[in-house]
Amino acid sequence: MGAIPFCKMHGLGNDFVIIDQRARDFALGPAALKKLADRRYGVGCDQILFLERPDSAEALARYRVVNSDGSPAEHCGNGIRCVARLLARRGEVAGEQLTVEIDSRLFTLFLTGDSAVKVDMGAPVFEPELIPLNESRPQDSYSVPTADGEVEFGAVSMGNPHAVIEVPDSSAVDVPVKGAAFQATGRYPRGVNVGFMQILGDDDIRLRVFERGVGETPACGTGACAAVVIGRCWGRLSGRVRVQLPGGDLFIEWSGRENDAVWMTGPTEFVFEGKVYL
Repeated sequence: MGAIPFCKMHGLGNDFVIIDQRARDFALGPAALKKLADRRYGVGCDQILFLERPDSAEALARYRVVNSDGSPAEHCGNGIRCVARLLARRGEVAGEQLTVEIDSRLFTLFLTGDSAVKVDMGAPVFEPELIPLNESRPQDSYSVPTADGEVEFGAVSMGNPHAVIEVPDSSAVDVPVKGAAFQATGRYPRGVNVGFMQILGDDDIRLRVFERGVGETPACGTGACAAVVIGRCWGRLSGRVRVQLPGGDLFIEWSGRENDAVWMTGPTEFVFEGKVYL
């Protein structure tokens, strides 16, 4: 296969290997992707992002996400910001606005400040069959039995499925264990990202996220959006919220109207680029 050029970037410690396939398809299978993502035997990352030729003339690129275990993921909020900054770094962005395509959906991004990117993450989805969630009708909250008793959670899709659980102290939660246990309940047929949210005030929360196919990550952009959406639906949060994640802060804005887009602003960092042989 030869050398595969890549770029390593991160958003608040949520790190990515980005491979540009717009000129050449490297056709990497699950085993090769797992090796690439391995932090001892490969480059190491939470997710691998592929840039591909878009179908829409409005988009600079289409991007696809694969988790570190080789499984596909529908979306990644930190990842799409890194894609925007990489395209700008390579001189492909005219001005401060660009469009990226994901599964035939178009997302608008704005380059703000030295490294920050603001992105339209689309409207939240609450219909259980579209999340997907094994429930017959949408509700403000659901419950599921676990070894620790009934757990109440909010459910939403931000392009990928999320469960949001309010906790009194996010630092006290054993996220890998609790997240895996929630996955095992089977309520989400395609798996789920589980967010543990501590509300500090109506415009400030702490959040830790267990991502399906990865485990706990320092930050999860779609998870931050999901937490604010659910907190706002519960009447606990305002229209603009600081989300404190282990890797740093994201700022999420949502009007509270179901069809309105959620906006996310956060930093990106270029780490290095190189070539890898698999």
